[in-house]
Amino acid sequence: MKDIKLLLAILVVAIVWGTTFLGIRIAVETIPGWFVAGIRQSIAALIMLSILLYKKELKWFGWKNLSYQIIFSTLMLIGANGLTTVAEESISSSLASLISATTPILVFIGSLLIGLEKFNIKGLLGVLMCFSGILFIFWDGLHEFSNPAFSNGIILLFCAITGWALGTLFTKKLNLKTSNISLNLFYQFLFAGIVQIGLAFIFSENHNFSNWSLRSISSMIYLAIFGSVIAFYSFHYALTKISPIQISILSYINTIIAILLGWLILDEEISLKFIIAAFLIIIGVFITNYKPEMFKKSK
Repeated sequence: MKDIKLLLAILVVAIVWGTTFLGIRIAVETIPGWFVAGIRQSIAALIMLSILLYKKELKWFGWKNLSYQIIFSTLMLIGANGLTTVAEESISSSLASLISATTPILVFIGSLLIGLEKFNIKGLLGVLMCFSGILFIFWDGLHEFSNPAFSNGIILLFCAITGWALGTLFTKKLNLKTSNISLNLFYQFLFAGIVQIGLAFIFSENHNFSNWSLRSISSMIYLAIFGSVIAFYSFHYALTKISPIQISILSYINTIIAILLGWLILDEEISLKFIIAAFLIIIGVFITNYKPEMFKKSK
């Protein structure tokens, strides 16, 4: 089959990124969130380093490019990934995945503000549907905000999706292209790993190294190898074959997989209102991002 590699890449991105919310929730059962994020990115950096050394592609690429990678790393790995990991110490993986699914809406709103998108009724309808979905999530659970751990987790999660949205807008605004993804990823992972481990020692009250379970450690290694390295490689490979708009559809699959896994493996409660909220948010994001060419074959 001609496109078997593309099919595998799409399946990896759709499935693996959908499992990362579950992986994070299991990892933070016994390991502080910043340690999970920092060690995950450090392992990913070592893997990238091994690949670069094997290919003899490790090199210095200049301060300007390094500054771009630090910005990406700060917004997307330290901000988005790191804060999501810490947030899941106090909220469920299914809730984290559902709120994270609203990121494209923030990207759309940000694009309007900086002139990358034009206002349209379709976009407004999508935003309103997503907002309605968020209201459904918290309608019966407003009392939970009296729990500082829960409210802090929600705040951190919204900061996380804001970081990812800003990183996406930064990429779109500069329209940067790269000739060596592995090299860029190495510097991004390395910077994020160092900073996050530093944050772990600063903000983690109890390191509990002796209490880290094999289950949590295994999950953390899974996140590094599959969630950070393999899925990211698959994502970029898919980008060489199909358009970014087509790949964006995978985010809906990620959310559904994350919710199902949270329910099946961690016995997370999925109420009727939660299902309605998921439907509203996914449809809202789809409407906002829909373009006729998203289902056409990319040239």
